[in-house]
Amino acid sequence: MKALRRILAAITVALLAFRAIGSFLSWVEKQEETETDAWIDEEEFEEA
Repeated sequence: MKALRRILAAITVALLAFRAIGSFLSWVEKQEETETDAWIDEEEFEEA
């Protein structure tokens, strides 16, 4: 019974870790897009 609980706990922790990593990577991707948009806006202002 203890082994089953430990296995379930390990699976739960692994799933939470994957979700956390996925959330972090999507956040990083959004940050990169925002930074790119900021550079584009600055270039437009310089041309004007």
